[in-house]
Amino acid sequence: MGFTNVTWEVVEGVATLTIDRPKQLNALDAATLGEIGTGIELCKSRPEEVLALVITGAGEKAFVAGADIAAMSKLGVAEAREFAALGHRTMSALEALPIVTIAAVNGFALGGGCELALACDLVYASEKARFGQPEVNLGLVPGFGGTQRLTRRVGPMRAKELILSGELVGAAQAREMGLVLEVLPPEQLLAHAQAKARIIASRGPQAVALSKKLIQHGADLPLGQALDFERNSFAGLFGGAESKEGMAAFLEKRPARFPGR
Repeated sequence: MGFTNVTWEVVEGVATLTIDRPKQLNALDAATLGEIGTGIELCKSRPEEVLALVITGAGEKAFVAGADIAAMSKLGVAEAREFAALGHRTMSALEALPIVTIAAVNGFALGGGCELALACDLVYASEKARFGQPEVNLGLVPGFGGTQRLTRRVGPMRAKELILSGELVGAAQAREMGLVLEVLPPEQLLAHAQAKARIIASRGPQAVALSKKLIQHGADLPLGQALDFERNSFAGLFGGAESKEGMAAFLEKRPARFPGR
């Protein structure tokens, strides 16, 4: 598949994409962002094989310690704009996947690493994980969506504190502010994320995809429009085979055999 900076495997319908640049603490350069994008495209192109996606980092120190500063330091304005555009495309493509995406944050998730986690649906963290948007320490601002996704996740005032100070927070504090769902011992993290991915992958794929879309898009709509979106989506599913199988399985007290699963 041409991967150099990430590893990719699919087991029982769950793809695990591991950013694998441990000497650079898994920092994101253009090549690595491109390979993450390739993994996202594989998810889209193999819907019957890839039912969920887990993203993590190689080694014990870092999930992703940020963008590659050595590479960034050489950029001019035009190149920086292109690099930010690549980061935005990658995060938006990840966010738009119809399957569940889970970040298993095993160490530093800083700058672009925090932004990568924010683009995932669910975030689980190791007890050793640390989060932050420290770009102001470099005279920069977050460039891959951090000012917007972090604000939506933790609220404007907490986002301002993190981004304006550039300070890092540990996993427990990240959980308290809603950035992380659960904090686990390092040796349990990946297995926990993959188990949660398998549970969600066993549910109705259309229902999962539509529920995700309703939550994400509805948050930016006036409540009345969002409720209309939900009502019409609910009704529309009754015309398909997935809901018929799901309800029949419930009434017959057996596991559902959803189309495409």
